[in-house]
Order: sequence, then C-alpha cells, then structure tokens
Amino acid sequence: MIRPPHRPPADASETDSRHGDLGRALRHWRDRTGPAGAGLPAGSASGIRRAPGLRREELAQLAGLSVDYVVRLERGRATTPSPQVLHALARALRLTWAERDHLFLLAGQAPPADRQISPSIPSSVQRLLDQLGRNPIAVHDACWNTISWNPLWAALAGDSSGLRGRERSIAWRHFAGLPSRVTHEPDQLACFETAVVSDLRSSTVRYPGDRQLRRLVTDLREVSGRFEELWQSHVVGFHSADRKTVHHPHLGPVTVDCDTLTVPGSDLRIVVYSAPPGSRTAQQFEMLAAIGSQDMCTAETG
Repeated sequence: MIRPPHRPPADASETDSRHGDLGRALRHWRDRTGPAGAGLPAGSASGIRRAPGLRREELAQLAGLSVDYVVRLERGRATTPSPQVLHALARALRLTWAERDHLFLLAGQAPPADRQISPSIPSSVQRLLDQLGRNPIAVHDACWNTISWNPLWAALAGDSSGLRGRERSIAWRHFAGLPSRVTHEPDQLACFETAVVSDLRSSTVRYPGDRQLRRLVTDLREVSGRFEELWQSHVVGFHSADRKTVHHPHLGPVTVDCDTLTVPGSDLRIVVYSAPPGSRTAQQFEMLAAIGSQDMCTAETG
C-alpha cells in the first residue's frame, strides 16, 4: 500500500482552495468510472449501488491507498499527494494524459515531464486490453517494460506481476539472455532485435533526461555483444508482422502471429498475438482461456 506523505502546506488558504478543487475532481472522476470500466470483475462489489461509479473502497483498492486517505483527499483535508500517489490514482481512474496532468496541477505538483518515460496508460488502451480477451495482448513502454497485459497473455507468455525492475523489460530479458518462452525464426529474430534496438535509440533522443533508460542502454551494451553491434551500426528498423513460437509448459509449442501497434501521442507499444480462425493455435487460445494461468510456471516473458 502506498503511504501518504506528511508535508505541511506552505499557504493554508491557497492550499485549502486547491485541495477543494482536487477533491471535487477526484469525486467527479470516481463517479464516472464504473467497476467494469476499472477492470473489476463482475460481482466484486456487494450490495445495491446508489450510483454507477466506483466506491471509495474500490478506488482505494485499485490505487493501493487506504480508504481513509481517499476520503481525506476528496474532502480537501489531505496534504499534497506525492507523484507516486497521483500516478496510482490516474491509473485507477483511467485518466487521459490531459486529465492526469490536470490532476498533478490540482495537487500542487508539476505534471510529469515529457523527458521522462511515464508508466501511465490511456484509458482507451486499457479498455482495449479489457475488451479484446480472445487474444493475448500486452502493453510496453519506451523501455520495452511490460506495464499491462490481459489474462490470456499471462496464461500464454507468463504472468509478469511477480517480476520486478528490469525483469519486466523485454529488451533486457532478450539481450541479457534471461529465460523466455518465446523463440523466433533466424530471419525474424534479426528483424526483432533490430527493431528493439532502433526503438531504444529513438527513445534516448526523446527522453534524454530519463536515467532508467540511459542505465538500461549502458548495461545492455556491456552484457550483450549483439546489442552493442546493433547499437554501433546505427541500424534503423521497425516492427512488422511476424510469427513466433511460445513454448507453453502444458500445451507445448504455440505458434502465433505477432503484431506491434503504436499509440498516437505516446511511446506505448501494444503487442497482440493472434491466430487464424479454426487453426490449432486458435484452439490452444480457447484452452488457455478456459484454464487461465492457474498452476502455471514462474513467468518467462518475451
């Protein structure tokens, strides 16, 4: 659970007014966000709802905050929330980029700078994950960190929720030689590696102040001769549709079509695995949807 900060306000009258606006905005966003839209399973809330929006208890659960702190925020009695708390609220409420920045301003914080990679996901992208449950889908940021995924992705590629730090970076896992369920054909492997390195090079230009990204690239150049070769060559590549094989611990090899989509106005990559209707892979998807990720091995993503 995220612990709220304890910082006294610099100007009581100005801060009280700002916190009142913050509380009203939070209540508005909570009222418009239904449980299904927030990714809560059906039947998760007991009792009859007086309003279609989230309850305070549900928002607190989704954001990793205490119910008491959510109440104090909405009533304008909390001190200035930290950026960590604000990011958690923005994700839980499925705020747009503009709404997230407005939330930061209302809380007396500078909006996240464009020079830093944001972990936030637009509500439309999260809705895509929630609704397209028949295909394994994951969302990656500009470091190729896996930041969101749907249940079928977890069942096929492995559940990333237990991974921490760089373990969630597809780039790091691949070039550092960490275990992975995914294999590529030689020609497609070359295209994949070129595209990932090209992505990271472009990201360093767009986010020159992001230390995490800089450290990732520096360490990849040290641990991987292949990464260093591609980095020094200044090769430019792009993600095209390809096929790869996911080696599932129970179903065996699952050959999928892989498409990488980009989100306009952000550096998010949406990776979608698909299969022709009636194919063996489509049948395997149906089996995975039925059994879920229960009894699965430790996550090995790729």
